[in-house]
Amino acid sequence: MRVFIELAYDGTKYHGWQRQPEDRTVQQAIEEALEKLCGVKCSILGCGRTDSGVHASYFVAHTDLSDSSLERFDSLDHLCFKLNGVLDADIAIFSISQVGENAHARFDARERSYTYFIHTKKDPFLDGHSARIFGDLNVLEMQKAADKLIFKGDFASFCKTGSDVKTTICDVRKVEVECQGHRIKIVIEADRFLRNMVRACVGTLTMVGQGKMTQEEFQGVIDSCNRSNAGKSAPACGLYLARVEYPNEVFSPKAL
Repeated sequence: MRVFIELAYDGTKYHGWQRQPEDRTVQQAIEEALEKLCGVKCSILGCGRTDSGVHASYFVAHTDLSDSSLERFDSLDHLCFKLNGVLDADIAIFSISQVGENAHARFDARERSYTYFIHTKKDPFLDGHSARIFGDLNVLEMQKAADKLIFKGDFASFCKTGSDVKTTICDVRKVEVECQGHRIKIVIEADRFLRNMVRACVGTLTMVGQGKMTQEEFQGVIDSCNRSNAGKSAPACGLYLARVEYPNEVFSPKAL
C-alpha cells in the first residue's frame, strides 16, 4: 500500500529534510520512528528538500507499507497517532492516507508555496523562526521588485551555484510582500523551485527594501542569469515550505 504522509516540522535542530551520512535530518527521524513502530525498515521520499534550519508548515512524503507492517494497527489513523507519540515535538504528522500505487510526493506536485518571515524589531518569540533585519524596510519598493519575479523563465540568478539541475526555468505565479507591524511576510508560489531560490530572492528583495538596490538594478539581476549579481541568501530560519498542491486524483487509491 502506498501512502502519503502529510506533516509539518520545525527544522531548527535538523540538517534539512534529506538523510545525511552523519548529521540528523527530518527524513531520518521519521524513518526511524516508522521502523520502531512497524518492525521493518521504511524508506520515505519527500516532496522536496529543505536546507538545514528551514521549516515546513506543510510537507508531504510517500512510502510503501506492507500488510505485515500494518498488522499492529487498526487503521492508518491509528498509525498516525502512534507515530506522533514516538516523534519529538518538533515533527507533527497530520495524516497518513492511501493513494494510488504510482503516486509520487515529488513528481506529482503541480505547485508549491513558500513563506518567508522577517522581523525588524527584537522579538523573543520569533528567535529561530523569523529573520531579524536591523533597520526599516520599504515594503512598497520590495513589492514593486517582487512583481518583476512573476513570470515563466530563467531563474538562474537565484539558483545556488553548482546545483545539479537540468533546467533553471521556473513558472513563478505569485509573490506578495505583506507588512504586519514589525513583521514582514513574503509569499512565493511557483510550479517548482531551484535550490536556495527563495532565500536568494528574499535576500535580493531585502536590498531593495534597504535602498541598496534600485528597481532597474533588480531587473538587471534577473536578466543577467548570474547568481553572483543577486544578494546574499536570507537566513534559513525565516523560510517555511507552506503549501504543496496535487491533482485531486492523486489522493484516490484507484485512480492511479
